[in-house]
Amino acid sequence: MKQIVIITPVPDTIDSLIANSMLRQAVERNIVEFKVVNLRDFTLGNYRQVDDEPFGGGDGMVMMAEPLFKAIDYSLKQLDSDNVRVVYPSPQGVQWTHELAMENSQVDKLIFICGHYKGIDERVVKKYVTHEYSIGDFVVTAGELPTMMIIDSVVRLIPGVLNKYDSAMSDTFASDLLDAPYYTRPREIEGMKVPDVLFEGHHKKIDEWRKSQREKRTKVKRPDIWKKYLEKSDLTEKKE
Repeated sequence: MKQIVIITPVPDTIDSLIANSMLRQAVERNIVEFKVVNLRDFTLGNYRQVDDEPFGGGDGMVMMAEPLFKAIDYSLKQLDSDNVRVVYPSPQGVQWTHELAMENSQVDKLIFICGHYKGIDERVVKKYVTHEYSIGDFVVTAGELPTMMIIDSVVRLIPGVLNKYDSAMSDTFASDLLDAPYYTRPREIEGMKVPDVLFEGHHKKIDEWRKSQREKRTKVKRPDIWKKYLEKSDLTEKKE
C-alpha cells in the first residue's frame, strides 16, 4: 500500500480535499493510506506558533525549523523505512510534469511539507527535503493547494484508483499531444451539433478524427508542445 504523509498547520483543509475527491476512493480501496500530521502538535506555548520573523529583517514570516524537524522525524518513524521521499512544493523546485507524476506514482512512501508565508527555514530543506517541485511560475498563499495538486496527479495514475486506468493514460500530457474534444448529450444545443463521425460507429474513423483534433488543438493552443511533438516524430523517423 502506498503511504503519503502530509505535514500542515491546517489539517482540516487536507482532510476535506481527501474526503471530497478521487483520493477518498484510493483510501476506500486500500490502495493509498494518508496520514495528515498537524504541525501545531509539535510547537510550544499557548499560541502553538509555527512561524517567526526572518533573521536579517524584511517583510513576511518564515516557518520555524524546530516544529518541522519534530514533525518530519515523527513522520519518518511512522513510515518506518529508509526509502522515503520528502517533498517540498516550492517556486525553486523542478517544474512538475506528467512524467514526474508517473515517477512518483511508483514511490511507496512520500512525505509532503506544506509551506506557508515566505517559506520554510532553509535548514529544513538542507536536512530533510529530497525533492522540490514547482507547479508553475506563480505564487499561492499556502502549500496545501500545490501539495494536493501534486498528490492528485500522482494517485490517479496508480492502477485500481480510477474505474478505468486507460482513461488516465489517454488524458492530456499522458501522451505527446493535448487531448481531443469530447461531447455528451444532447446531440445539439443552441445550434451547436456534435460531429457526425462520432455517431457512425466506425472506431477507426473515430480514432483518426480524434488524432487529427489532438494535433490541431495542440498546434493552435500549445505550440511549445507541438514543437516537441514534431521534434520527437523526426527523431523516431530517423531511427527507423
